Amino acid sequence: MTYTYEQLSEMTVAQLRQIADGIEHEAVKGHSTMHKEKLLPALCEALGIEAHKHHVAVGINKGQVKVEIRAMKKKRDEALAAKDHPKYKDALRHIHSLKNKLRRAIK
Repeated sequence: MTYTYEQLSEMTVAQLRQIADGIEHEAVKGHSTMHKEKLLPALCEALGIEAHKHHVAVGINKGQVKVEIRAMKKKRDEALAAKDHPKYKDALRHIHSLKNKLRRAIK
């Protein structure tokens, strides 16, 4: 059976150990004594699964927002070099709002 990281992370240690019983891989050697925080990454390595959750931004173009953030960081650096405090603060606020927009869109 094929597993995802989310499915494995929701399982109990006993269930993970049962899965590891059927796998011959160097990463899961000694699985019967491993705790969940060690066993989960080992299983992911043995099964060829990425060992982290993927977050998907819903309702916005994540790439475009990141491009905007990079552009605002350049403006922030220019304002700092020019010692233009109002423009610097505006750039910081805009960067902050864009990052919040991204965080709210992640599901």
